[in-house]
Amino acid sequence: MVLWASAFVSIRSAGAAYPPGALALGRLLTASLVLGAVCLVRRVGLPPRAAWPGIVTSGLLWFGGYMVLLNWGEREVDAGTAALVVNIGPLLIALLGARLLGEGLPRPLLLGMAVSFAGAVVVGLSTSGGGHASPLGVVLCLLAALSYAGGVVAQKPALAHAGALQVTTFGCFVGTLACLPFAGQLLDEVSQAPVGATLNMLYLGVFPTALAFTTWAFALARTTAGRMGATTYVVPALVVLMSWAVLDEVPAPLTLAGGALCLAGVAVSRRVPRGRPGV
Repeated sequence: MVLWASAFVSIRSAGAAYPPGALALGRLLTASLVLGAVCLVRRVGLPPRAAWPGIVTSGLLWFGGYMVLLNWGEREVDAGTAALVVNIGPLLIALLGARLLGEGLPRPLLLGMAVSFAGAVVVGLSTSGGGHASPLGVVLCLLAALSYAGGVVAQKPALAHAGALQVTTFGCFVGTLACLPFAGQLLDEVSQAPVGATLNMLYLGVFPTALAFTTWAFALARTTAGRMGATTYVVPALVVLMSWAVLDEVPAPLTLAGGALCLAGVAVSRRVPRGRPGV
């Protein structure tokens, strides 16, 4: 979650120089090289056949589709609208997990997600600066949320047949292949982009993608998709704190209140109902 929160700071720099598709491809290529090298060193083989449907689906939806759609959508809407639309993703994960994975919808999870969603919207609205929200941007952010939710739910059963490193690596490979149509854009922009923007793109590939997606998959294999999705609501609160510490952007009281709501909601969602074992 900390690495994903840091990604927003890097995207702010890289996204100013690279188009949405080129940025996604550059990020995924970097992650693929890192993950591929790790797999070679550790002699990790191909995933079992039973894991491939989930790997391919999550690679297309989450690694590929989500990154392009989110990069594009955030160019068209203000932060408040993005927070409102994209942060329905964890709610969709819980609903899809209950429907497709039989996970159920315990009351603490629903209550916690409602509180965290409200906090995420407060954070977004308080930092939007009165921006704009085009219909195209709203649709793109909605599609990003749907892609994210579908990718997570598809990834969960794949982790029953393959390890976290395998699922992440080959999912990243699939996403990279899906983004290859943007290779021309990437090659054109690399020669013109500021060094700082390119370094931020490389950072996005190594840490928020290669490392964070692998640790996410490791954790997802040991809990439900709904509860893992709810955990991502700590990201808006972490972004506020990082912007304060790194960019010297002092948060307004309303922003801090929204971040506190996000954290409180996550805490509630992680509670286990009485009489049920923890997961």
